[in-house]
Amino acid sequence: MLAGVGLTWYTWLEQGRKINVSRQVIDAVARVLRMSPAEHEYALHLAGHEGLQRDDGHRLPPHGQHVLDALGSSPAYAIAWDWTIIAWNDAYAALYPTVATTTPDERNLLWLVWTDPTVRDLLPDWPTDSRRFVTMYRAAIGPRLNSPEVAKLVDDLRKASPEFGTAWDSHDVDGFTSRVRTFIHPDVGRLDLEHQQLSFADSPGIHLTIYTAPNRETAAALERLSNRDHLTAGDCPGSPTLTA
Repeated sequence: MLAGVGLTWYTWLEQGRKINVSRQVIDAVARVLRMSPAEHEYALHLAGHEGLQRDDGHRLPPHGQHVLDALGSSPAYAIAWDWTIIAWNDAYAALYPTVATTTPDERNLLWLVWTDPTVRDLLPDWPTDSRRFVTMYRAAIGPRLNSPEVAKLVDDLRKASPEFGTAWDSHDVDGFTSRVRTFIHPDVGRLDLEHQQLSFADSPGIHLTIYTAPNRETAAALERLSNRDHLTAGDCPGSPTLTA
């Protein structure tokens, strides 16, 4: 009664009969039975539906920041479902210092790629890379494509960059793939970085992007960049700690 499900239908559900159970029915039963998220997701999978659409907000759990910091000289950052950059480590701040000075409401990865000249300078093949970010963003957003947050971001980007409008209107979609990307840093020169994307089992809506060195030259350059950044911070008393 509380779930709004007929007694016969619910009986068939518990008996595991071959019936087509809608997601709404599973959601209602899970709510009434006060299932945990893990139990709810398990029930959805049993009925042949996709798992829960998790929105982990815009705050990285403390253990997430610990992972970022433990990566040492490997630049890494975390993004929420809408590509807001919510955390990063010192190595990423050394690679891309603007991340620490950008206001939180503009600290969106897609926005920065298309509007920040620092990013354009870092990417030697910016025309190709910027369009690729658009295709990956569209794929990642998926069913939330028409949400108010996405609509506002797209509208703001159209106003800021006619090139973005052309790229967005192509409707191309491409998922994330691990590959080597090239950056040109003003202090250490060329960096060939292999990037990976991971997520936390308990916060699947948050993704980590990690850049690692595929060769000795890049590893040495990252160490120099990290040491230079630490020395600079140490020479400037009162410099703020770079945290999300």
